Amino acid sequence: MNGGLAGEQQSSAMQVVMIGLGEEKFALDAGLVREIIDPVPVTQVAGARAFVPSVINVRGNVIPLADLRIRFGMPQLDNSADTRIVVIEIEIDNEPVLVGVTADKVYEVTEISQADVQQTPRVGMHWKPEFIRFIAKWREEFVIVPNMERILN
Repeated sequence: MNGGLAGEQQSSAMQVVMIGLGEEKFALDAGLVREIIDPVPVTQVAGARAFVPSVINVRGNVIPLADLRIRFGMPQLDNSADTRIVVIEIEIDNEPVLVGVTADKVYEVTEISQADVQQTPRVGMHWKPEFIRFIAKWREEFVIVPNMERILN
C-alpha cells in the first residue's frame, strides 16, 4: 500500500480534502492543505518544469502553481466556475514549501477510514506507483490519495 494509512494511523481515520481533476477524484491529506482560493492571475516562468509552469501571488507570497493534469498526463481543461487553487505545504529538501495545486473542483473535507483503504493495483494504473500513497473508497467510487511530496519533487 505504499506506506499509506495502515502504517500511519492504525486505528483512526485520515482527514482529506476531496478534489476533482477532469473525471478523476483525488483525496489530498487535509494536514497538507493551508487554504483553498479562487483562481488568481498567474505569471509564467521561463524554463520551469512543465507541471509547475507558473507562480502566483497569495497575500504577498510568491508560490509555484502546479498543474497535476500535466504531471499525470491528463487532458488540459480551461478553468470553470468551479476551478480552485488548493495551497498545500510540503517538505522539499527538509524545508516547508507552499505550492498551489489547480483543482477543477473541490468537493468537501471528509474522512477516509482504514476500512476504506484498498491496495493499489499493480496493473492498469496510468500513474507512476510512487505517486500514489493508496487508493480509497469514497461514495461508492475509488479515489487516489496522492503522495504530493513525490509528485512535486
